[in-house]
Amino acid sequence: TEPACPYFGTCGGCSLQHLRYETQRWWKARFIADALERIGGLRVDPPEVLAAPEPFGYRNRMTFTLRRLQGGSVVAGLHQHGRPGRVLDVDGRCSLPEEPVRHAWARLREAWGPGASLLPAGGQLRLTLRAATPADGPPADQDAGDVVLLTVEGGAAGWDALPLAEACDGGLAAVWHRPRGAGGPPALLWGTPPRERWGDDILPATGRAFHQVNRTVAAALRRHVLDELEGAGTVLDAYAGAGLYARALARRGARVVAVEVDAEACAAAAEDAPEGLKVVCAPVEEALASGEIGGLAAVDAAVVNPPRTGLGAGLPRLLRAWAPRRLVYVSCDPATLARDLKRLGTAYSPVTIRGFDLFPQTPHVETVVTLERNETEAGAR
Repeated sequence: TEPACPYFGTCGGCSLQHLRYETQRWWKARFIADALERIGGLRVDPPEVLAAPEPFGYRNRMTFTLRRLQGGSVVAGLHQHGRPGRVLDVDGRCSLPEEPVRHAWARLREAWGPGASLLPAGGQLRLTLRAATPADGPPADQDAGDVVLLTVEGGAAGWDALPLAEACDGGLAAVWHRPRGAGGPPALLWGTPPRERWGDDILPATGRAFHQVNRTVAAALRRHVLDELEGAGTVLDAYAGAGLYARALARRGARVVAVEVDAEACAAAAEDAPEGLKVVCAPVEEALASGEIGGLAAVDAAVVNPPRTGLGAGLPRLLRAWAPRRLVYVSCDPATLARDLKRLGTAYSPVTIRGFDLFPQTPHVETVVTLERNETEAGAR
């Protein structure tokens, strides 16, 4: 089909716009099945891949790279296709962001001034724009957020964000900055971040996001995971982020331990936590190796949602030792998913596999595999 974006072919942001959307999903189903067979040794039919209602304009968060060049010129956008060391200048015609993010990016480019003088000094910056839905608005999985947050990473410390915020003329609700070489989360420099709604949860909006960029498909994925864990009395939520799974499961009556290493995400998960939820802020492998987490020495079920690199090297062995009856693995990379399922060995067998197209126009696909424990094979602690 004819690509919709004027940057297609040069920009590395999406690479499948030349394929009809139905064809993209057809290939993604085969990406999953191929990885599971070739890497994991599991022969499965290509799974259903849930379509995104909006194949364009679906991202509530976009990160752009800004570089200052010799002579005072500025290039700001996404990395070039096949040349990741170069930045392609991308304006508000980018077809991936939600409308509020696209509009805020166009306004920010006009507001930062010659040489991006209203941004922190430095040769390269990362600019993340995120649309948030305030707590008094509609559920964040239904409509685009109408409050835009900006996080700037890199550049010199001591930046005054007020002139930029004023130049954006109401286009931003809050601004964070993490200077070059600084540790910890970005610091709030300007504005009043809202409390934002995600499904049934109201959480503090922060300079970093722990949520999926595609609201509607992420909501469907979340419902699927929760349904797969229905009836579990004790649940481990590993790589829990802001605890959306854990909080929902606790409200359903389960006793849940959420394990997450990021302190900011842990604070969000623990805020006004439902009864029955315990948040453990530690590396997942370290927490499970201790033999007891949050007062639990065993769990009925577990959900793991690791980063693209997959489970830590020792975690499959620890999961076999904890031996939950049901294990739900949420993966953003079929290759590392397949590797980890092979590491689990014969202790678990997949019973359902589903794909979720959180990232239309790109090769990326989210996969959820539900596994049941093989009683004769699962290791005993």
